[in-house]
Amino acid sequence: MKKKGVLLLAVIAVIALLLAGCGNNGQDGEDLVTLKIGATPVPHYEILDFIKPMMEEEGIELEIIEFTDYVQPNLTLANEELDANFFQHVPYLEDFNIKNETDLSAVISVHFEPLGLYPGKTATLNEIKEGDQIAVPNDTTNEARALLLLEEAGLIEVDDNAGLEATVKDITSNPLNLEIVELEAAQVSRSLVDVNMAVINGNYAIEAGLNAAADALLAEDKDSLAAQTFANVIVTRTGDDREMFETLKNVIQSDEVKQFLEEKYEGSVVPMF
Repeated sequence: MKKKGVLLLAVIAVIALLLAGCGNNGQDGEDLVTLKIGATPVPHYEILDFIKPMMEEEGIELEIIEFTDYVQPNLTLANEELDANFFQHVPYLEDFNIKNETDLSAVISVHFEPLGLYPGKTATLNEIKEGDQIAVPNDTTNEARALLLLEEAGLIEVDDNAGLEATVKDITSNPLNLEIVELEAAQVSRSLVDVNMAVINGNYAIEAGLNAAADALLAEDKDSLAAQTFANVIVTRTGDDREMFETLKNVIQSDEVKQFLEEKYEGSVVPMF
């Protein structure tokens, strides 16, 4: 009887271990693969934080590193201190690769953030006066978008040949002699109290409590070519095709994430999947 009892206990112990192993399903921290990803605070960090539990269910732990500028996330990725980053659109990435001799590629399209023209000291377009100041982001592609938005507002005209590389030097008509104040993108929303108007990137507008649909005097249309061109993307080093990125794509382009974006950001962040 003793032998049978010992055998029975041994069988129970083995079954218990097997069940425990099945129950973990890759959730034990030691079994998780870490994906280290850099992101700017809003909405990128928030989106990644939302999918963190979903990724963990797939056996991947997201380690999110927060950045507050548009330069360090790419340099840190190129230096292999990150696996990926999430903060930029493709034209910015292509321009960055050329100017910094980096080799980074967009792998997942996530959302579009419309640039908006927001009132500062001046409430409406009709009230703009001679010599008023309008702040714009100073990085190449976003400045061009901002100037094209000001052109759409009827405030200036831009050389057609400049395209997405337009700068203040490409303004061909400025009847009110508006002063275009070029600032680092993160600083534009903070300057709003000091200028008459400002063209603000979607993420920084959200961070400042602004909503493109409700607060902007004019914003890029979600169905426009700009939406396709300037979709925000997840970026990796070129040729890095690890399986975890396919998992990330499936999760971040899921119906749950689409609903999250639509409900939380109310048009300031538009899903592109």
